Amino acid sequence: MWLILQQKEPDDYVIATGESHSVREFVELASREIGVEIGWRGKGIKEQGIVRDVDGDKKAVADLKKGDVVVEVDPKYFRPTEVDELLGDATKARRVLGWEPKISFQEMISTMVKADLDDAMKDQLCKDSGFSVVGQSNE
Repeated sequence: MWLILQQKEPDDYVIATGESHSVREFVELASREIGVEIGWRGKGIKEQGIVRDVDGDKKAVADLKKGDVVVEVDPKYFRPTEVDELLGDATKARRVLGWEPKISFQEMISTMVKADLDDAMKDQLCKDSGFSVVGQSNE
């Protein structure tokens, strides 16, 4: 972002790795970060992600167990004109700005999951101490 703002003339840039990843791959990698292996059953709109295995040493979600459904398809999130593949081309950002991605897809997921877990632990500490957490019930 800083590099874009330093340009003499405003312009549009695509910031992307040029890699394509599926939602399924994202779910599987994010789940592994908390010690959960996901399996898939069903097809299309009936497809579900289920807990295949839970690593007790790495497990970050206390109440998940084998067989739990943790992912379901919700048609309300379908795009009206869905495309088969979305792939960003950052050629211009590389050429004009000298920009290059610095982390991998796996590193990005790991960072995101760690941040979410840190926030969840802070929220839980607040709840356990009798404070309200904005946007959540205090149960």
